[in-house]
Amino acid sequence: MLNASTNLPKGKSMDIFFTDPDDIPLPPAEVRIRHLTAEPWADKERVRVYLELTPFQKHPDGEITITNQSGEEVASISFIETIDPKMEFTVHLRHTSTVGEFTIRATVFYPQQPDSEEEEHNLTFEPRENIIVDQAEINFTIED
Repeated sequence: MLNASTNLPKGKSMDIFFTDPDDIPLPPAEVRIRHLTAEPWADKERVRVYLELTPFQKHPDGEITITNQSGEEVASISFIETIDPKMEFTVHLRHTSTVGEFTIRATVFYPQQPDSEEEEHNLTFEPRENIIVDQAEINFTIED
């Protein structure tokens, strides 16, 4: 919860609340996708993606991919340690034909933590598996 004060008369303050006090931040294993939508732009080359997560204690990572009806990936974006559970992106489709049925898939995950302090300070790069906490998928159409 953040508070802000303005130039009010002495002894008076104004509180501004940026989060819903009834929406309790959740630990990583309990973070879920609340809402996923895709709205094609009129130019048929871009899609507005809206993703909302439950409030979280630790900032999650994620990926959003869009595939065409043949299963080919036509767009993707990643986010790293997002600070806001409500996100909006404009995704550019990179395929010659942008008309038809599409599937958008959102995946929210956390990187696997090192097993020991020694492993944490190891300077060699060894990729770790991501711990997926939630996924969502919806279909949408871009009409000619």
